[in-house]
Amino acid sequence: MTRHPHTRPPILADVARAAGVSVPTVSRVLSGSAPVSADKRRQVLRAIQELGYRPNAAARALVTGRRSIISVLTSDTTRYGYASTIRGIEEAARAVGLVVALTMLDGDDEESARVAVDLALDQPLAGMIVLEFDIQGSRALAALPDTLPVAAVSSAGQGRSVPRALFDDHAGARDATNYLLGLGHRTVHHVGIPASGRPSGRLLGWREALEAAGAPVPEIVESDGTPRSGLQAGARLARRGDVTAVLCGNDEVAFGVIKALQDEGSRVPEDVSVVGFDDHPLAEIWTPSLTTMSQDFAELGRMAVDFLLGRLAGVPVATPRSTPRLVVRKSTAPPAR
Repeated sequence: MTRHPHTRPPILADVARAAGVSVPTVSRVLSGSAPVSADKRRQVLRAIQELGYRPNAAARALVTGRRSIISVLTSDTTRYGYASTIRGIEEAARAVGLVVALTMLDGDDEESARVAVDLALDQPLAGMIVLEFDIQGSRALAALPDTLPVAAVSSAGQGRSVPRALFDDHAGARDATNYLLGLGHRTVHHVGIPASGRPSGRLLGWREALEAAGAPVPEIVESDGTPRSGLQAGARLARRGDVTAVLCGNDEVAFGVIKALQDEGSRVPEDVSVVGFDDHPLAEIWTPSLTTMSQDFAELGRMAVDFLLGRLAGVPVATPRSTPRLVVRKSTAPPAR
């Protein structure tokens, strides 16, 4: 929603009207003075964002005392899923007058996690959000004190019991694999990416679909999640000679796999079909355009902030689960006969 230059700034009543709630409900969401249902709180936060409402000091009093910072712990800010999630967190936090501070997780050992957590805790925090996309995130989450309000964005619900915005990559990988099998491929090879200390949902969903269909389960080809590692994985697959379908752990790996297959003389999708994961902005304009599992990472980030606000307000928080959606483009086709 765009405001005209001479239009008055939105007030609390405008937010209430747009959200379909009462003014006291908006006030309770902003102040945290009384419980508000998760649905109503989400409606209010969305209205605040759409109207461009600037919260006053009452909104910033959502947190105890003068604390107005959300610390986000993440091991990466450059990859699409990480960056988009952080953007969603920042948008939702800004809408209620909170500031986001990033703390980077450099190593994957427990000591590195403790150092990063200690650094974040030196700030006047309202709470913390952890991107539990990898082993660094899992270890940081385990190192946090129980007294700190915490939320996580994760593909799994194991480990420490905290509110989580979950993306169901297990179901997404199962759907992607079933799609390729449905095209007539005898099996589907998988290029994996690093997980959070346990088998990734993408790996488990891929394997589950193959086993349910009675299809062979090939050896996993590992990658580090980057296009360069996708190049190496694609070259290995091209040399096998029996590969007709590949599910990649993310789109960046899929870009590298496609290039390597083409460099080795394989046509995509005529000889090998390739499916990615995440729906990277380049997926639509790649050659060929990439079939992928689309995820709304920004919405996951917004949900994580909503969880954190719920805990600060003492409201029970449900755990919604976002399931990736298959987007069919030109990198997949039935196998050549």
